[in-house]
Amino acid sequence: MPLATVGLVLRRLGLGRRAALDPKPPVIRYERERPGELLHLDTKKLGRIDGIGHRITGDRTGQSTKRGTGWEALHVAGDDASRLAYTEILPDERKESATAFLARALAWFASLGVTVERVMTDNGSAYTSHLFRSALASHAIRHKRTRPYTPRTNGKAERFIQTTLREWLSASPYASSRERTAAMTPWLCDYNSRRPHAALGGQPPISRITKDNLLGNDN
Repeated sequence: MPLATVGLVLRRLGLGRRAALDPKPPVIRYERERPGELLHLDTKKLGRIDGIGHRITGDRTGQSTKRGTGWEALHVAGDDASRLAYTEILPDERKESATAFLARALAWFASLGVTVERVMTDNGSAYTSHLFRSALASHAIRHKRTRPYTPRTNGKAERFIQTTLREWLSASPYASSRERTAAMTPWLCDYNSRRPHAALGGQPPISRITKDNLLGNDN
């Protein structure tokens, strides 16, 4: 049989690369016992909004000459045991923004009686910077980083970002970035205090926090 035909059949079956033949490593699921043992941090780059786009309006007038409006970054912090989450939208993903976000996230969790012991991040330059490491050291927090090319190690943060994309970021046709940011706070409050979470037996994340405190969130 010609090699080209063999290659065509393998690609059709999704086996065109040798990596597809290697057995996938088993998924190791874990959950920390108490809030604060491990905090997952991650970011998601977002395109700025200066109006409702053609995908909703159907109007492509001026689309080819319009310049990009730039980017901003969603920073997320999620507690492994309780799934409580804290988020902010910041101008970028640089070390100064990531470190300032860390400080505010730690303060928010502390207001709920949660003391963070470990932080897990990927190997992005902001998280490996001296500034970020120093901030962790000043709070006596251990830094755990994911293995290279294995984003699933920080899977809880990844899944939370997917939830935000589905339930908040893409839930409405926002007319501006400011409008999108304003919608974040009520959505996150609902996520933390009312929305049932499958991994928590249908209870919201706040159910795993013993301290009675009103949830809030900075934007």
